[in-house]
Amino acid sequence: MGQYAAMPPGSPVRLTKRTSNLFRSRERSSGPGLDASGLDQVLAVDPVSRTADVQAMTTYERLVDATLAHALMPLVVPQLKTITIGGAVTGLGIESSSFRSGLPHESVRELEILTGAGEIVVAGPEGKHRDLFRAFPNSYGTLGYALRLVIDLEPVHPFVRLRHVRFPNLEALTDAVAHIVAASAWDGEPVDFLDGTVFGADEAYLTLGSWSDTAPYTSDYTGRRIYYRSIRSRETDYLTVRDYLWRWDTDWFWCSRAFGAQNRLVRALWPKRWLRSDVYAKLVRWEAHTRVAARVDHWRGRPRQERLVQDVEIPLHRAAEFLAWFLREVPIAPVWLCPLRLRGTGATTALADQGVGGPWPLYPLHPDQTYVNVGFWSTVPIPAGGRDGEVNRLIERAVADHDGHKSLYSESYYSPEEFWALYGGAVYREVKTRYDPATRLLDLYDKAVGRR
Repeated sequence: MGQYAAMPPGSPVRLTKRTSNLFRSRERSSGPGLDASGLDQVLAVDPVSRTADVQAMTTYERLVDATLAHALMPLVVPQLKTITIGGAVTGLGIESSSFRSGLPHESVRELEILTGAGEIVVAGPEGKHRDLFRAFPNSYGTLGYALRLVIDLEPVHPFVRLRHVRFPNLEALTDAVAHIVAASAWDGEPVDFLDGTVFGADEAYLTLGSWSDTAPYTSDYTGRRIYYRSIRSRETDYLTVRDYLWRWDTDWFWCSRAFGAQNRLVRALWPKRWLRSDVYAKLVRWEAHTRVAARVDHWRGRPRQERLVQDVEIPLHRAAEFLAWFLREVPIAPVWLCPLRLRGTGATTALADQGVGGPWPLYPLHPDQTYVNVGFWSTVPIPAGGRDGEVNRLIERAVADHDGHKSLYSESYYSPEEFWALYGGAVYREVKTRYDPATRLLDLYDKAVGRR
């Protein structure tokens, strides 16, 4: 509050952070910002109520370490260690427990928020600030900044047993997803975690995770060995619960290959402590600033590259069709899959009848429908005479044609009319007027899309 009060009246307000998991190309902000670096602690873990009281800038790495000490974990742990809990709630997060536990904001019991008007309010699924609570997810700091959260936790077991099940085609895979979501089981065994990896239209896998109290062995993918390659070579595997939660972080899924980190010789020299997603993200930001690799490619006569870093939600019954289109039109593989359903309990149930746009109007998913998150993170060449952004625009149209939604952490190209129709325009404007009447925070469209 002191920092906010010290800012000139009417001046824009922004947050300053050391790290970010956003991938939007924007001009760097100038002027003073709110320093939130001190809001990075787990305040309490209550093993009886199975809740955690945590400051918003706390990374999931720190939060998981605190909860695992009590044999507990957040209901959904996004895949990368330096994602903050406030970021996963005001943006979106997802993981392999999402087919049963929804998205991170659905396990929030209470949110303490610094609004654009400079007030600190405590919002929950009921009470006078429930409108802000339901509009906060996917608002990306344009309605206010989370300061503190109380979230639900669930018990863990020491190990996770993995089964990597290959499917001959995409339709068989999505049929299996429907069965697993309905039964929480496959082939007579329980399924507690579910995600997938598509290497091609005829080579797609679901990875089925089950809690286990014992393990005949455990694999280690934090050094020389690479997790995503094991999906193709092993039918079963065992990981400690902590290694399972961070299995994708070591190689940023498979994106570490862009830096040579998957080359056997390079990996032998790469310090293990630097095999982390935040290190790769710093390299990406350094390249975006210096353009060294782009200049080298130009000297070598290689085409410019368009960045495709996106996560989209497609209804399950349209997912095979969308994936077939994507694999045919966009030269990127592998692709990550993560089924999800809204949680159906807790905050989602409390907000079910709260009005237009469903319980979470800025990212309106149907509570009775299963979706598949499709994640793809790479680059594609820009052909001669082409322009940057063409493939991203093509994907946006395909997502809409398949009744899907796209996360806003990366590049977006929507017109204002398209954007507000997809992302809760009427509700957003009403809540924005109440909690940021002087528009000291950016508008969501300006922040997510900007000038194109």
